[in-house]
Amino acid sequence: MAFDVIWSAEAEKSYSKILLYLQKNWTDREVNHFVKRVNILIKNITQQPYLFKPSSTKQIRKAVIGKQNSLFYLVRNHQIILLTFWDNRQHPKKNKY
Repeated sequence: MAFDVIWSAEAEKSYSKILLYLQKNWTDREVNHFVKRVNILIKNITQQPYLFKPSSTKQIRKAVIGKQNSLFYLVRNHQIILLTFWDNRQHPKKNKY
């Protein structure tokens, strides 16, 4: 059974920020590739929510989208709560997850 996906406000904001950066600095091909990877990743998470390893906060999981980005999410009551999209090049101490 697939889990429902809920986007937090922070996830929406961080996803939009990454898309804007890609649109400004890269081609449509890279933007579309990122969107496709995220959609596939979310689909995989809804089908297998415990597929990715827990982060330092045990209940929160980290899914690597690519070399530069990761997705942090929470599994709760047959729901996947997308918490944030993270730029892996940032200092790890800035990440609250």
